[in-house]
Amino acid sequence: MALAATLALSTLQAAAQVTAQVTAQMTAQVSAPADPASAAAGNTAQPQAQPSRLRRAEGLVLLDYQAVPVRGGPSLDLMGLHVLSKAADGLYLGMGAYGPLFKGEYGGFMAFDVTAHLQRQVWGPLFADASLSAGGGGGGKSTQQSVVLSGTGGFMRASVGLGYEFTGFALGLNLVRTKFRGSAIDGNHWGVVVQLPFSTLIGPYAGHGARLSDAEADEFRASASESTWTLGLTHVAQIHPQGSYQGSFEIADFQFSQFMAPSLYWYASLGVGYRGIPLYNQMVGGLGYRLHVAPRLNLQAQFGVGSGGYAPEKIDTGAGLLIYPKVSAEYELGRHFSASLDVGYLAAPKGSSRNATWGASLHYHPNYHPHDHPQPRAAVESSDALQLKGQRLSVFQQTEFHTRYRDLDRAPIRMLSVQLDRVVSPHVYVPLQGSIAYVAYLGYPGYGEILGGLGLQTAHEPGDRLQLFGQFLAGANVHGLIAKAGVGLNVALSEGVALHATVGRTQGPASGGRNFHSDYAGLGLSYLFSTPGW
Repeated sequence: MALAATLALSTLQAAAQVTAQVTAQMTAQVSAPADPASAAAGNTAQPQAQPSRLRRAEGLVLLDYQAVPVRGGPSLDLMGLHVLSKAADGLYLGMGAYGPLFKGEYGGFMAFDVTAHLQRQVWGPLFADASLSAGGGGGGKSTQQSVVLSGTGGFMRASVGLGYEFTGFALGLNLVRTKFRGSAIDGNHWGVVVQLPFSTLIGPYAGHGARLSDAEADEFRASASESTWTLGLTHVAQIHPQGSYQGSFEIADFQFSQFMAPSLYWYASLGVGYRGIPLYNQMVGGLGYRLHVAPRLNLQAQFGVGSGGYAPEKIDTGAGLLIYPKVSAEYELGRHFSASLDVGYLAAPKGSSRNATWGASLHYHPNYHPHDHPQPRAAVESSDALQLKGQRLSVFQQTEFHTRYRDLDRAPIRMLSVQLDRVVSPHVYVPLQGSIAYVAYLGYPGYGEILGGLGLQTAHEPGDRLQLFGQFLAGANVHGLIAKAGVGLNVALSEGVALHATVGRTQGPASGGRNFHSDYAGLGLSYLFSTPGW
């Protein structure tokens, strides 16, 4: 704090000195005798610096731990992870996920929500906060017991508490109420919270494709670091399985990695089953290390800790805690893409599940880090290559209706959906979508979908209010592989917020009369912005 105050004071003093000098020069020019030549020179217009299109968006990462009471059984301990964006002074909006770790036999239970969070300083570093969340999820020791534990799958969560700010983080204690509709979870409990503030540079959505000025590029380089998005397909082979499901299965894994140094990074990943046992899910986070061994060739090692599984009766992950070491051989395919072959070991210390894993991954590097540079490319590229890249983050309610499975009509499925679009060109974008139901499907909670694909859209110019789009996505639901095609529009409500509406069709492959298909409609809001990149 003393250093920050000293820097601020020095800056103000320097600004005052410059202002005094400029004022003195202007006064001298006004009082000097008129001279046509000098007047002409003085009237020559000087180029003015353009205001920066970049602004710093602030947010919070919340890590919380709580033991949720369960009527008639051991408490359900949950680790929560939320990412919140600052929407106004003291107001944060975002989303998050929960998974169990140490208590009972709840491996595979998972829940997702959207959250509104209020926070106000009380005195010095002491603050008060309150939050309200809504979402869906489910799980239990068996599929039958999941109905008792999770009810319909929809839940509400409210909390109030106090916290204390330290340098770079904050600690808090909250009184929480969690209620799953029609379930054994409905009560008050305490939770501890760690807050980690963050900030990032963003620009206007309509600026997609615009080059950064030298000043904007310098501002970006000062805070840029390398990150990676990864899609992996992994085969999981069980070793001496103790649950009723004895076979292997496949999962699709989405991972985000952020480098803290040229070789060291942290990561967070979400994996879902798409073959063998589609309801399997896991969340894992940890640290990774990358070693350059040859041109275009890297070796990577990761160690992660998380939560996941299926009903412990079928795959015994016990309370849910997972450890996941993994090694990879990565080959650079070009400026922004690389591919890897991966081998790992997935174990549940609180259960009997032990697994060998192998698979392949595709990596996307927005800020590419070439092997022959010791620093991120953000520090070595010229500003001519830097430009704004459009992004859309949409949160919406989505309903699957006219639903049929095993050639029988089923009840509508109501879901909370989140979609992230990265604009590639004015007419092309890449969407990633995840959904979780807050009503029971086929009598059980926990229906979900995770998909990725390609979209086409109308070009968006500054001042445009409408943008039409069409997209095709492929992924998995609780039955296995599905495809989702749809059309929609975004209606601008302000420069950074739009109404999101979409309709389409969901289709699973026909297989012995078990094919799943439905129509769908979605309505919600999109947050529109851009980020600097190449």
